[in-house]
Amino acid sequence: MVLRYWLPGHEPGRPRASTHGSGTSGPKAPRLPGGGPRGYDGIAGRPRSCWNPHPGLPMAHAQSPKIGALAFVACALVTGCAPQPTATDGRSWLAGDHHIHSRYSVGWDRSSEPPTPVVAGDGVYPIPTNALMAREFGLSWMVATDHGGPNHSKVNLELAYPELLLARDSVPQVIQFFGMEFDTPGADHSSLIVPHTHDEAERVHEIESTFSKNEPWPADPSWDTEPRMLDALRAMRDFPARPVVIANHPSRSAPDLGQYGFDHTAELRDWNDTAPEVAVGMAGAPGHQAVTLGRPQGARGGYGNFPTLGGFDQMTARLGGFWDSMLGEGRAWWITANSDSHVNWREGGADFWPGEYSKTYVWAERSHDDILAGIRSGRVFVTTGDLLSQLFVTASVDGTDAHIGGTLNVAAGADVSVTIRFLDPTGPNANGDDPTVARVDLIAGRVTGPVEDRSADMNPTTRVLMRWTDESWETDGPFRVMRFVLEDLQGDLYVRVRGTNGPELEPEPDPRGENPWTDLWFYSNPIFVNAR
Repeated sequence: MVLRYWLPGHEPGRPRASTHGSGTSGPKAPRLPGGGPRGYDGIAGRPRSCWNPHPGLPMAHAQSPKIGALAFVACALVTGCAPQPTATDGRSWLAGDHHIHSRYSVGWDRSSEPPTPVVAGDGVYPIPTNALMAREFGLSWMVATDHGGPNHSKVNLELAYPELLLARDSVPQVIQFFGMEFDTPGADHSSLIVPHTHDEAERVHEIESTFSKNEPWPADPSWDTEPRMLDALRAMRDFPARPVVIANHPSRSAPDLGQYGFDHTAELRDWNDTAPEVAVGMAGAPGHQAVTLGRPQGARGGYGNFPTLGGFDQMTARLGGFWDSMLGEGRAWWITANSDSHVNWREGGADFWPGEYSKTYVWAERSHDDILAGIRSGRVFVTTGDLLSQLFVTASVDGTDAHIGGTLNVAAGADVSVTIRFLDPTGPNANGDDPTVARVDLIAGRVTGPVEDRSADMNPTTRVLMRWTDESWETDGPFRVMRFVLEDLQGDLYVRVRGTNGPELEPEPDPRGENPWTDLWFYSNPIFVNAR
């Protein structure tokens, strides 16, 4: 088989630029920090290394077609390419992806008993390849998240984890977590991110072997229940170092707006109640967004029933919808974005590379611990298409500030100032475009405490307080700045920010075959303001 990453000393020179986008020809400058120039898959005619570390297992992707050229030059050549920390704590906005499959998201040969894993039967790339591509597309962190089947916990422990260690050594610029895409009992998939500890592999193995609904053979329906998921969350809650669980593509199985499938609203509340520091949120923007490229009937994210809205799941994108109902209870329930990368669209797949289209930015130091703490605490904003690379939202009163994911306590009747600052990165994105933010919305909703109806998916108090365009925001060097005052605050609320490059006041259902590069959005996580 072909090992799809370059070993030291075998990296080709600067590759040719992509011709898929609308940008000019020639090498493209990355809009976000990546590594130096890297070739891929023999672009410069260099030999590729061949390696099969597991000759006893069948290899499904030896026949996979070659990947095209990548459009990058060194980040050091781009002015202002790397975001700089603006706080004395050493933190900065670090882009990442928590949902990435490797060749250890296996297929299954069911002619044997029990079924035999077929390496690269679903995802196709080695973990070091994913890490290299994450670096090339500007990511600072990533999570290896392979999903399972009968006895897949052994695949993760004995095959995926050693390759993750190799990837950490080969691509140290990307902070890499071990995890899995949890075959969630009683629900759809979720990302599991475990802390970087001496026993991280054993922790993933313990969770998967004990709780993954697809682990037992013969299949056992009793493993696929919500009570079993709550047992799993209790077990994770009691770990000395707690992991994080994020519900992936939560409405992909939803038949219509406000109707839900495998993940339902009461269930996600149960998760958060059971382990609030473990079950912390959901994917706002699902992966598989390249499925529409060249496919007129492709549905963004694979949402073939009710579509995404501006590339985002209805649980996030619907103003006053499920996410706002969770925030209206005062829940720390955050959103993320991911690639769900299995096979890149250039090779006939449905996926972008990690960081190629969507990014989850975490305000953190460059360490496993602080990145995971940032996700757990909601110090996160998400964007598609590199619409922006830095976003600061600050709520202030009398010299006291709170930022994205934080809480500001004020006296009743106080005036609270909200300041929004964003940075539009320079140069083209991975599609060769240079998108600009057309509008920014400040959204607020009341926090009224726990709902009586656990299936509630609406917060009727949610409103767009203000909309800004380039005619109304200020400019401060490279930043765009907006200000708003919440006057005479008499009750608890939250504020959050979103923006787009397009004209839609609210994100509309995405039509089949829509080019995802033309419809870009960003969302911040909230700030809570408590007035007492």
